[in-house]
Amino acid sequence: MDLSKFQQEFLSYKEEQNLTKEPNNLYEPIRYILSLGGKKIRPVLTLMAASLFSSDYKKALPAAYAIEMFHNFTLVHDDIMDDAPLRRGQQTVHEKWNINSGILSGDAMLILAYQYFENYPPIVFQKLAKLFSKTAIEVCDGQQLDVDFETRNDVSIEEYIKMISLKTSVLIGAALKMGAIVAESSEKDAAILYEFGLNLGIAFQLQDDYLDTFGNPETFGKQVGGDIIENKKTYLFLKALELASPEDKTLLNNLYESKLEDNDKKIKQVKEVFNKYQIPVFIKGQINDYSQKAFSVLESINISDTAKNGLLQFGKALMTRNV
Repeated sequence: MDLSKFQQEFLSYKEEQNLTKEPNNLYEPIRYILSLGGKKIRPVLTLMAASLFSSDYKKALPAAYAIEMFHNFTLVHDDIMDDAPLRRGQQTVHEKWNINSGILSGDAMLILAYQYFENYPPIVFQKLAKLFSKTAIEVCDGQQLDVDFETRNDVSIEEYIKMISLKTSVLIGAALKMGAIVAESSEKDAAILYEFGLNLGIAFQLQDDYLDTFGNPETFGKQVGGDIIENKKTYLFLKALELASPEDKTLLNNLYESKLEDNDKKIKQVKEVFNKYQIPVFIKGQINDYSQKAFSVLESINISDTAKNGLLQFGKALMTRNV
């Protein structure tokens, strides 16, 4: 399965969309965030899923664009909430413009995403809009849980997995299912693809958590240690609390209750505790477990072995990012 073909097709379609509109101060930030690169994983998944059930996968391009627009809307607003300075190695929208521009441009992106479903006949439109609305509110649920966890001292690993499932992986599942809906697959096959995406999305986010702390800042594209600075109770932190000695547990909690001017020392100390209890080993085990869950659900999907293998290879490539 040639994923670069889907990526190029999507990028060509993206370039054809006219976002040079007035007022410029609304649309320029939208053009900016959409131009910042990234692997376009979600729209590629939509096109790939459509290709499994239809030779005309290009009819999924508007749905793929809607997913990409929505995803970038969430990034703009998340960056405001996190006060993040960088996105994909470049200034975030609210840093380059201001918070008001970030809020309003993000709002417009959410509405633009829905407009792209108008390219489909009523039955397909209804299915897409229903899934999209469900997914959008789940993403908001997940974001609120993420914010809540910052001030809670009793977050469990199970709760954390639920949060990342809502905040991140439901959109991966939806991207795949939308491609299946556009291609008019069976309900069963669309549901299997969604489940595949859900588990792969959890693995993907756990890997993102790992890279946020232990990644290379030059290739990661975001500020390494950002989760530690923001006191985010990721899997790494929660697992460390579970395994740490009383002294190290107190140290971690104290570090995560502080906001410092110079965060380098804080990041260094937290990483030392994580390494002491082999937290990177544990999170890599979780990443592998959720990847295997994703791959196992594909056994019952009604597609060719070649297509099934293509999905497996994609999943494995996604889970072996070395950055």
